[in-house]
Amino acid sequence: MAELNVQPKRSNSSWIWIVLALIALAILFFFFKGCDKENVKVGPGDSTAITSMNDANVLATTEPDWGSVDFNAPKSSYDEVTDQDISVSGNDAYTIYTLGENVLFATDQNALQESATAKLKQITASLDKRFKGAAIGIYGSTDSTGTAGHNKQLGAERAEAVKSWMIKNASIPEDKISVHSLGESRPVSDNASALGRKQNRSVQIVVFAGKAVNQ
Repeated sequence: MAELNVQPKRSNSSWIWIVLALIALAILFFFFKGCDKENVKVGPGDSTAITSMNDANVLATTEPDWGSVDFNAPKSSYDEVTDQDISVSGNDAYTIYTLGENVLFATDQNALQESATAKLKQITASLDKRFKGAAIGIYGSTDSTGTAGHNKQLGAERAEAVKSWMIKNASIPEDKISVHSLGESRPVSDNASALGRKQNRSVQIVVFAGKAVNQ
């Protein structure tokens, strides 16, 4: 009888290595996907800019929310602002320099008075010292005497007059200044009294910045 030489079949383990390789690829895929999310870059067309606030002198790079300004913000002070007619207030987001309309303009007029020059020079010097290059908004406010339409127009004209002065005399770029007429819509005091109406007639120069440069 012929002798049958039967060899035991070897275990084919190649499929095990294939499974392990697929698992390794899957792990690498999810690892690199997570890294991409952490390193998202903001392109020039994106609406939100990423700014490091570790630098104390960084100015705000996003578009200011001009409608969010609280004109009853806490009072503040700067050493270089010594004129008693200039009120300084604000918070960490913005600073407000306020001048009464009687300091800048004659009653119901939109032309700057000569006495306004020294006041505006002091404010623009402070802006240059602490907020150079920041966005500036000029707000014109009135009391409720007269029609709302007239007050809105007067507020705009007065804010424009201050803007023109700053461009011409303080060399502030026009594209850094925006004009906002509040008219009688945002009173800081009660229009029922003469004192309240006087407080409501004003021009506010608002500057947005990440943080003031304290020099």
